[in-house]
Amino acid sequence: MQLMRTLLVVVLVFSSTLLQASVLPEDRLDVLYHQYEGGGMKINGPSVLVRKSVADKVAVHANYYVDEVSAASIDVLVSASPYSEERTEKSVGVDYLHGKAIYSLSYANSEENDFEANSVHFDMSQDFFGDLTTLSFGYSKGWDEVFRSDDNTFAEEADRQHFRINLSQILTRNLRASLGHELITDEGYLNNPYRSVRYLTSGGNYSFEPERYPETRTSEATSLRLSYYLPWRAGLHGEYRLYNDSWGIDASSWQLKLIQPLGGKWTLEGRYRAYQQDQADFYADLFPFQNAQNFLARDKELSEFSSTVVGVGIGFEFSKPNWQTFDRAGLNLWVDRFSFDYENFRDIRVDTTPGTEPLYSFDATVTRLLFTLWY
Repeated sequence: MQLMRTLLVVVLVFSSTLLQASVLPEDRLDVLYHQYEGGGMKINGPSVLVRKSVADKVAVHANYYVDEVSAASIDVLVSASPYSEERTEKSVGVDYLHGKAIYSLSYANSEENDFEANSVHFDMSQDFFGDLTTLSFGYSKGWDEVFRSDDNTFAEEADRQHFRINLSQILTRNLRASLGHELITDEGYLNNPYRSVRYLTSGGNYSFEPERYPETRTSEATSLRLSYYLPWRAGLHGEYRLYNDSWGIDASSWQLKLIQPLGGKWTLEGRYRAYQQDQADFYADLFPFQNAQNFLARDKELSEFSSTVVGVGIGFEFSKPNWQTFDRAGLNLWVDRFSFDYENFRDIRVDTTPGTEPLYSFDATVTRLLFTLWY
């Protein structure tokens, strides 16, 4: 479930605050419909984002986001029944422009029937050296409450901190580079209360027991991004990212994206992303016996796997001379196709000798339709 929401966060880029030094975000209204479908999961819903500047120094924004979830994934089918739920997220924030610096502060709350997350975020960016260099840093603090829908006595908590820094440099008139680093610390109840691991029993069969995760996790990620303006008015963007954490996961990914304007109103986009990770230290698809070790996990997101994304997008902007309230409007459609291949997570829906089931894989499609009004 967390993987599906992570994918939506990655692709719903309009809903996050992206700082541009010395320039406040534009006044705009974004109305988005998003849908994720794949691996037995379907997640869809609307998102509305409003931004407004005040006195050319301050900009405020508010976002309302909904996920309608229908879950019949492999994890659900082997240990529970399909379910439906709704998650709502609300956030508010303010940006303050002072000289060549922008300071941003925001708060977000996310609720569903068995989980609540709250977080505050602070970011700052500053231009240097004739606006050729931008230094940004940020800090986020989150606190989660975890429940079980089938056990009113179950209640756990988790605290999260996120530190980030980024240096961006204009190298030539056509080339911009940025280097960023993130540090995340998690503490508390970090696993899914419904998820189980499987272990061998006598007679060559297997049974289940609850997962047990460490109560702390520290992760780091470093990203290098390059943007190049091509002679035919296109923009080519590349990214390479390295990740590691205290649970033993090492991962890397790279992405290329091409944005091509067509005339003065249309824009085409295409992107490709590849991701690879190894497994957590305490992960196993099949443990040799019950309580085989202190920590136990069979979450496929902690297994060894690879994924690819192929995406396309098309956008259109228009305006009319007689518009008085709005400057212009835009409509964008993006479709991303994800493919996941797991190296040591098996499809136990297939009835065969434990440990010899076929390896699991699935495809998913993320669709986003965004309507924007600038005013």
